Amino acid sequence: MSDVNEMSFEEAIKELETVVGQLERGDVALDASIALYERGAALKARCEAKLKEAEEKVAKITLGDGGEPTGTAPLDG
Repeated sequence: MSDVNEMSFEEAIKELETVVGQLERGDVALDASIALYERGAALKARCEAKLKEAEEKVAKITLGDGGEPTGTAPLDG
């Protein structure tokens, strides 16, 4: 298994979808289900961290009337 902390967002979300599918089917032994759940929690955290990182980068970029970056602005604002 790949180290979750080294995964790109796309890799983590793809594996998270696989983990969720396996857990939803319920055809995994209890011990394996627990391990899958733990892996899924780590993958979810990685996805959230990568999204926050991207959000912060986007928040730094705002364009003025001339199309030039002018500073920072929150995404929600």
